[in-house]
Amino acid sequence: MDKTKKRTLKKAVLIILAVIFGVLLLAVIVSAIMNVSAKKKALDIATGFDAVSYESQLVPEKDSNGYWCFTTDDDLKIMQLTDIHIGGGWMSKDKDAMSINAVAAMVTAEKPDLVIATGDISFPVPFMAGTLNNLNAAKIFASLMETLGVYWVPLYGNHDTEAYSLYSREKISEFYGSDDLKYCLFQAGDEDVDGYGNSAILVKNSKGVITQSIFLFDSHSYTDGDYFGAMAKYDTIHENQIEWYKNLVTDFNAQNAAAIEKGYSAEEKQEALNNFGTVPSLAFYHIPSEEFKTAWDEYCDNGRQDTENVKHIYGTAGESNKVVYCGIHPDDMFETMLELGSTKGIFCGHDHLNNFSLEYKGIRLTYGYSIDYLAYSGISKKGSQRGCTLITVSPDGSFTNEGSDYYQDKYPTLKGFVKEDVTMQDLDAEAKPD
Repeated sequence: MDKTKKRTLKKAVLIILAVIFGVLLLAVIVSAIMNVSAKKKALDIATGFDAVSYESQLVPEKDSNGYWCFTTDDDLKIMQLTDIHIGGGWMSKDKDAMSINAVAAMVTAEKPDLVIATGDISFPVPFMAGTLNNLNAAKIFASLMETLGVYWVPLYGNHDTEAYSLYSREKISEFYGSDDLKYCLFQAGDEDVDGYGNSAILVKNSKGVITQSIFLFDSHSYTDGDYFGAMAKYDTIHENQIEWYKNLVTDFNAQNAAAIEKGYSAEEKQEALNNFGTVPSLAFYHIPSEEFKTAWDEYCDNGRQDTENVKHIYGTAGESNKVVYCGIHPDDMFETMLELGSTKGIFCGHDHLNNFSLEYKGIRLTYGYSIDYLAYSGISKKGSQRGCTLITVSPDGSFTNEGSDYYQDKYPTLKGFVKEDVTMQDLDAEAKPD
């Protein structure tokens, strides 16, 4: 090939590369403009609802140790939301609107004292959301909850801060912890404990006794080199988080002993010690621990009948293949809970088509009903898994929980939305064994 032809070929290649670069640059610019518009639309929707009307709303205050605390001698109502999966970009704007409306409808109808969002609020997957900006979804959800005027706390899931996302857990935590959010109870937690959002929210009675401690954990994201989650290698609760939990339970037990000694008569003390000498507690995190799988497998292996260890409360598993996508490494979280005798319920998310609640060795393991319209293929057209989980904490330290599907008449849509048509699928029929 002579020099003239080489120069011509080189020029042609440069022109082609310039055209490709120009097209990509234009696509990025257009996408950025469209994302600004999509975010504005979502925020307009989120901030357009009326505040929830309470007869007498409980207002938490920080105790002497800096933990948020509700004081009441009555029931406390908690709503668990999970896997909300707001994309926050131009490609997800219609499904984001559905998610916003579903949350608003259920929160408005139920009037919970506290909303706990157990991870995957954000879903910044670019080919589904059209953006890498995971802060968009956090701001949209926060704007919704602040507009509704309901106390809430977010936890992290594996999608909230993907490896390719623009913002880290640290940066998102700065936003959630801002004084600008009046109703958000997020606390980043001890710097010496792995993760962000490890904290506790307390419920005390008028005598200062902790009648329920709500432990919040960061269950992290992917592990063992699975940086993008393609191999479903999920992390779990870390050893220093378990140690943090043990120390808090011990501290709370000591606080209760002092409060009971001070606030109860001699005749009342024994009953108070029976109920609260070991502080009653619940735990919330995103990725289920391996006991969810162990308990479900034991229940199924027994013909879906209760066993010595397992009691079925409600619900089923609709996920295929592994069914329960728990952390891949064993941890001592559950064993520690059994040993301490404090925690009687664990609430997780992550597996959108699982909504079962089982009691395993005396601890209730519950999947929250999910919101997701975006992440799973075709899930916006299905409805058996979509809703919320309602938890009632009683003054005696006990609790009840129920899954509540969004497509009930008690959840009318707001702001002129029309609740979408869905198939109420048979989750059992869709699940396939490993």
